[in-house]
Amino acid sequence: HPAPPCTSRQVGWRRLLEALPTDTPVPSKASCTPSQALLLVAALAGLGLGLSLIFIAVYLIRFCCCRPPEPPGAKSTPPGGGCVTWSCVAALLVGCAGIGIGFYGNSETSDGVSQLSSALLHANHTLSTIDHLVRGPVTELARTRPQIPQIHVLFQREGQGYHPQGPVAQQLQGLAFWQGVPLSPLQMAADVSFVEEYRWLAYVLLLLLELLVCLFTLVGLAKQSKWLVVVMTAMSLLVLVLSWGSMGLEAATAVGLSDFCSNPDTYVLNLTQEETGLSSDILNYYFLCNQAITNPFQQRLTLSQRALANIHSQLQGLDREAVPQFPSAQKPLLSLEETLNVTEGNFHQLVALLHCRGLHKDYGVALRGLCEDALEGLLFLLLFSLLSAGALATTLCSLPRAWALFPPSDDYEDTDDDDPFNPQVQTLA
Repeated sequence: HPAPPCTSRQVGWRRLLEALPTDTPVPSKASCTPSQALLLVAALAGLGLGLSLIFIAVYLIRFCCCRPPEPPGAKSTPPGGGCVTWSCVAALLVGCAGIGIGFYGNSETSDGVSQLSSALLHANHTLSTIDHLVRGPVTELARTRPQIPQIHVLFQREGQGYHPQGPVAQQLQGLAFWQGVPLSPLQMAADVSFVEEYRWLAYVLLLLLELLVCLFTLVGLAKQSKWLVVVMTAMSLLVLVLSWGSMGLEAATAVGLSDFCSNPDTYVLNLTQEETGLSSDILNYYFLCNQAITNPFQQRLTLSQRALANIHSQLQGLDREAVPQFPSAQKPLLSLEETLNVTEGNFHQLVALLHCRGLHKDYGVALRGLCEDALEGLLFLLLFSLLSAGALATTLCSLPRAWALFPPSDDYEDTDDDDPFNPQVQTLA
């Protein structure tokens, strides 16, 4: 599909991307397609991951390979134990704060997507009700066609094939504007719920995994367990990679969503028109819903109301004057009157549903869910990923120093020499 034209309301990130000297062409001002620009934003997170891994690798190599050799028999504790302890504690506290922010952001994002899904479901219910209210009376009016010749005698219109249900059915069929449209709000809501379910589950697992890293790191430092430190180092490295990856996705999604929310009407109108083929008058009426735009169905509604009133008055006159002369026509007249009464009831519901208030309210709820709660949640998730990456990088740099501060296993063997219950000590004595 051709990209919708840009408006003057461009956000700052777009202008910044256009100024970057990149090999990949950034979307020009004549197009609002942000796919390449968003890939560049996501690539910045990959660059941050690479730099952090390089920094950690250089630090670990320097720590492991560039330490001065200790004299034989020296068992003194390396200096800097307090700094290592406090750096680990600070990193874990920052990580725990990030976990809390992540849970809040995940909840806010889920609430925003739930509002979007609920709005789509309500809009689908409205459109389905309109189709049902049109299809029912048209079908009922078609069933009265075999009775028309009997009523035609009462009107005394030889050779004119008068069908009282024709004008009404013709006008009503034009009111079901969503019939045959390939775009289904119900399917869209199902797709959104499906993606959100797995997104929410993935973030909950990431948050729980980082919480386990923090807890087991504290346990490993408290117990001075080297094998726990090794396991936590591997898990911290894994969570660090996942945090930078989620940061790239969050940044690209937040930037794209903020660009969309700066001027959503133009984009939604153009995309909906391309997908549905509906006229711009209908879409502008429901998406904008202001007094400057008239109801595109007003003429059909007026003609339908006049046709219903005209036929109803004619049938009442026939029932009062002609039925006594033609008793056999009383049954088809009553059947047609009953059908018209049902049609009039459905017509009043159609007038209310075809007004732009209902569908425009659903559109507003969907935008508020995306541009307020979901965008706010994404920003909190971005902050969570940033704090997590910093905390995990600090932890990965501190764990080797904590390892060096742990007492070696030989110390435990030396303490057994003074044990009076040691058989070797008793033999030497």
